[in-house]
Amino acid sequence: MAALTARRRRTVSVAVASTLLVLAGCSSTGSPSEQGTVVDLLQQDWGHVPGVVEESAGLRVTVTGRSIVEQDGGGGQPDPPVNLAGTHLVAPEDFTLRATFTDVTADATLAVYDSPPVIADEFRIEPAGVQLTLRGDDLRIAVFDGSHPQDVTDPQPAHDEHVTLLDPAAELSVHRSGDRLEIASDGETLSSLPLGDVFVSGELWLGLSSEEGAFTVSALAAAAPSGAHLAAAGPSVADAEPSPDGLQALAAGSRPDFLVGAAVALGPLASDAQYADAVVGNFGVITPENAMKPQALSPRQGEYSFEEADALLDVAASAGIAVHGHTIAFTEAMPRWMRELPTGTEQERQESAVVLLDYVTTVVTHFRGRLDSLDVVNEPFDLEQGTSLQENVWFRVFGPTYPVVVSQAVHDADPDVRQFINENGADVPGPRQDALLQLALDTNVQGGHIDGVGLQAHVYDLDTDALSADDLATTFASVEDAGLLARISENDVTDSEGQAVQAEQYATVLAACFASTACVSYTTWGVDDAFDWWVDDDGALRQGHDLLFDDGEPTPAYDAVREVLAG
Repeated sequence: MAALTARRRRTVSVAVASTLLVLAGCSSTGSPSEQGTVVDLLQQDWGHVPGVVEESAGLRVTVTGRSIVEQDGGGGQPDPPVNLAGTHLVAPEDFTLRATFTDVTADATLAVYDSPPVIADEFRIEPAGVQLTLRGDDLRIAVFDGSHPQDVTDPQPAHDEHVTLLDPAAELSVHRSGDRLEIASDGETLSSLPLGDVFVSGELWLGLSSEEGAFTVSALAAAAPSGAHLAAAGPSVADAEPSPDGLQALAAGSRPDFLVGAAVALGPLASDAQYADAVVGNFGVITPENAMKPQALSPRQGEYSFEEADALLDVAASAGIAVHGHTIAFTEAMPRWMRELPTGTEQERQESAVVLLDYVTTVVTHFRGRLDSLDVVNEPFDLEQGTSLQENVWFRVFGPTYPVVVSQAVHDADPDVRQFINENGADVPGPRQDALLQLALDTNVQGGHIDGVGLQAHVYDLDTDALSADDLATTFASVEDAGLLARISENDVTDSEGQAVQAEQYATVLAACFASTACVSYTTWGVDDAFDWWVDDDGALRQGHDLLFDDGEPTPAYDAVREVLAG
């Protein structure tokens, strides 16, 4: 998988210098001089937001514990949920957003973002916006300017202050008036700041979360003065349609059973019309980039957050797109509770086995009938391109035959989903490929149900990672001889030697896969370079340029892929 990649699109620049965010005195915050449009947000769609449940008293918000764990198991950057698949607001001019919190057991946060956050494998890029966090009578006002911090996993607000409230149950408001941003409680201004570029996108994306407890949102509404535009809006992908000239349509002309796909994220699908058009218009299968990984589905033991994954699967179903699930057993994407299950004694291993198998059964049963295929084991071998199994919690609990146990549990929960073992560095002939094929075969001999192998085909460095037509032909022949299927599961190619070389490599990989009956699908790891971010060895955030689209426009690589599929 692409270990340090994120996808984002910023249609506007957001930069507010922290030195310009100056606290003003406490004065009355005026509501719009003349009542215009009002949107009652409690009546809008919150059905796909983790931790939010609609009740008669309002929206009940509970802790989810969502975080993004680093590859080594460290870190844990908070990943509070945002309403992506439901309702956001279009508010290009003045607006007032009002909220009332009740029954706060620990803390309550309302976040108002200029755009959705970008979620990567190991970090979250915090968008511009305002976060109000209530703890007792303390209100934290944090304003983020959308700039990239030195440490992307530890974003710091451009403005950060704490205010003591006279009445914590009073109405809170976020008010934009011209070039000012005002935060108020019970109509009294707490902070008045230069607006800068915080809300220049003209859209407001809302998040509700609690770090440690629960609360009820008993009132939540947006208003705009007469003459100012304000409207509730749904996700951009709702307007996207399959294209008769798209990549999947071209593939179907020669191989109706062949799937062309991409790894996708809900944020850009919801917020970026060009991204949504590219996905729905071109692809016949999607892989949820992060939404189905264990740390996303079950951030706390025994609790599940299916909302965002369900939203992606709903999009796919409505567009006639298949879904490849990603993933069940995966060392790098486990929540901390799963990593730290006790395995020191036989009794502990038995108890942890029950927990792990319950996770598999719960997840696969939930998605039963909605997945075409699934990575039941992802990147099982060591990180140094060797052939030894990583001794993760699955290995420590079940031993080296843990893929058999996982495969059997998946089959019991959904006998129709096609099962794959996905690995990097196995796309060329050699010991790692041999080990992957043997692992799949051994798993089946011992009672597993593996249908095939996923070959990632990441080309980060053309000197070391480039794939030749001959090597790929040999690879697919070996897969076929083993009686297995293959997927090109995560193809991306650097443009470090120019877009022409990049396009040629894309074409080589797809052509070899498309020509082999053993290769049943081809997926790129991402859609658009505008959402492609990674962290270099110095910790700096960098934008990648290795996908089929760039800021909504097809790249030469896209054209090369089209030519292959068109014959």
